[in-house]
Amino acid sequence: MKKIIINIVSVFVLLLMVNCQEDNLGFGALDTPTNLQVTAEIIGKSAAFPNGDGSGKVKFTSTAENAISYKYIFSDGTSKNSPSGMFENVFATPGTNTYTVTVIASGAGGVATNVTLEVTVFSNFKDEQAVQFLTGGATRKWYWAQAEEGHLGVGPNVAWSDPTFGKQNYYPSFYSAKANEKSATCLYNSVMTFSLVGAQMKFELDNKGQTYYNGAFKGGGDDACYDLNTSGAKTVTLSKSDSFVSKNPDSATQTRGTVLNIADAGFMGYFVGTSSYEILSITDNRMVVRVIQSGNPFLAWYHIFTTTAPGAVVTPTPTTNYTVLKFSDEFNVDGAPDPTKWGYDLGAGGWGNGEAQTYTSASDNVIVQGGNLKITAKKSGTGYTSSRLKTEDKYEFTYGKIEVKAKLPAGGGTWPAIWSLGQDYKTNAWPKCGEIDFMEHKGNDPNVIHGTLHYPGNFGANPNTATTTITNASTEFHIYKTIWSPTSIQFYVDDKLFHSFINSASVPFNSDFFLILNVAMGGSFGGTIDPAFSQSSMEIDYVRIYQ
Repeated sequence: MKKIIINIVSVFVLLLMVNCQEDNLGFGALDTPTNLQVTAEIIGKSAAFPNGDGSGKVKFTSTAENAISYKYIFSDGTSKNSPSGMFENVFATPGTNTYTVTVIASGAGGVATNVTLEVTVFSNFKDEQAVQFLTGGATRKWYWAQAEEGHLGVGPNVAWSDPTFGKQNYYPSFYSAKANEKSATCLYNSVMTFSLVGAQMKFELDNKGQTYYNGAFKGGGDDACYDLNTSGAKTVTLSKSDSFVSKNPDSATQTRGTVLNIADAGFMGYFVGTSSYEILSITDNRMVVRVIQSGNPFLAWYHIFTTTAPGAVVTPTPTTNYTVLKFSDEFNVDGAPDPTKWGYDLGAGGWGNGEAQTYTSASDNVIVQGGNLKITAKKSGTGYTSSRLKTEDKYEFTYGKIEVKAKLPAGGGTWPAIWSLGQDYKTNAWPKCGEIDFMEHKGNDPNVIHGTLHYPGNFGANPNTATTTITNASTEFHIYKTIWSPTSIQFYVDDKLFHSFINSASVPFNSDFFLILNVAMGGSFGGTIDPAFSQSSMEIDYVRIYQ
């Protein structure tokens, strides 16, 4: 239903104030828009659904003679300028609700005509959990996750079926910012506050007076900071996504399917001319959004935010968690490792890294004893022996949560590793097969834990890696955990995140891998072996893989 009231704004007082022909020429033609017509098409309206299909979408089209622009004002106080007169709005309040909409048609010299109408729309979309995450139930501040790789990035916005870019449409494949890359700009100054005012969500951007603009919108060159007043609370609504990503075959792992709409040209810290953000993932302290650049719908920008203020330790909740135990070894039966779960790599030859050890399956190199698996590297004559266990052809997996509780060997030259290799490595030679190193440690650099990925373009001496420093790595047990999903690979020690990698179809981390446990000696990573070294063990309390 809709009611229409038309008012003509008179400009005669303005004309009486004009005293000379030159001033009249300065104003130009003062043409009042006439015959203002507004149509409101409720998306999905039918005899069965007279107020729409539940999406809450209404397509407005306004026309008027002598009009040069239009403005829509909604009953919640929000507004939208539309030079063309065409505008699609999402009314997201759940249920059937009647909204008042005022349309103002402006002509030359500022004269205007307006129309007010009422539109009754049905919306069945709710995401109460997202509201709770965003606001914390009251007020919550969000910041750029500047320490996380990919906190700002851009990729293609195309259908999955696109032969060139389709498989890249859910992650920033064109550009992904390094950790703290924008520290010299004003980007990280932004503080975004979401709050609940009654049942209505509000948003306010505190940009400390400057906004980081995409170069296409200001300056015409590189992105740069410009003064902009962003003060004032803006209304936020949530709606269902109909993006390309939401239509992907694996959309359930790539997007939440919720769109965050900020009224009155509000935006989340980086200006690309758009106010609607698709929430790809959100937890209590981490959010990933995707926004389409205005004027260039081929580009999708990606932002990662955190509730942890700059300078504090960032430990996001995993965007995907895995809880079903699919593989485990608690090492409770003394003797050789369980042959149904573990095989061996045997022999010497450096293993591609100039290592000094020979791998064996002998009990003095590998044994289950006292509830732990013990892999012992030891000096043997002029050389060294050790052991390397693997689940190849026994258990291979794609995605999951990998947990290993371990105490590491000590001594210069020791190189313990908990890692995995793409199962197709025999036909798809390394690094094309991919390698995920869940934990590596150098005896020559004690207590520094490495989490690393090797793949084409990032391998050997140039891997994608990060480190964290812990205490007592060789005298106490710690839990080394990695959560590997279609969208990310996150490395933890004792539940503290220290490395996060954006997974995508462009890297080889979306197929089966097998697990490897070993202690190497020397080589390109282990370094110089202490001449006094005799033996030391990596002890493992358990291995658990959840999917």
